[in-house]
Amino acid sequence: MPQPGSATVRSRVRIPLTFPDGYRAEAEVFTFHGLADGAEHLALALGTVPDGGTPLVRLHSECLTGDVFGSDRCDCGPQLRESVERISEAGGYLLYLRQEGRGIGLYNKLDAYALQDSGLDTYDANTALGLPEDGRDYTAAAQMLAALGVGGIDLLSNNPDKAAQLAELGTVVRHRVPTGVHLSASNVRYLTAKVERTGHSIELSRLVG
Repeated sequence: MPQPGSATVRSRVRIPLTFPDGYRAEAEVFTFHGLADGAEHLALALGTVPDGGTPLVRLHSECLTGDVFGSDRCDCGPQLRESVERISEAGGYLLYLRQEGRGIGLYNKLDAYALQDSGLDTYDANTALGLPEDGRDYTAAAQMLAALGVGGIDLLSNNPDKAAQLAELGTVVRHRVPTGVHLSASNVRYLTAKVERTGHSIELSRLVG
């Protein structure tokens, strides 16, 4: 994979965050010039990285239904909440990437939900629509980290593809740190498909036990 071109920090502003359960955090939010896909991705700096430490980084793909409306069809909202707290404690960055529906967009994601209701899993529903199982490209994420002066990270993710793409793009991934298992009756098929189809590091026993 070719190395991405350079991006630069466009602006930075402090924003206090309060989650529905009352958890509060202070974020410094960065915007960027020159991102490869032209999308309005954000980086949230949380906590303080200890001297000589490696920042904990989460690449979180935007999920309107989960992040904003609290949908139980995925684990995105709980992962976002967990990530903000864990990164605030360790010091690092949450990259909020505008990649709704694993890169297929909101309307297509909702169309895929309708197909899942007829029995397809989350990946087959995408391909039935003529779309990729996972259309995300993390070039912009690598550019954002470079613009922030970050060369090596601990990656907070269950998804091995994120680590593999970042490594190919020149970001050193020291460790991949799994998130918790955020299980609901509505997302067990979705999480099981992630494990069986794309090797996500989620304990299946927690899903089917």
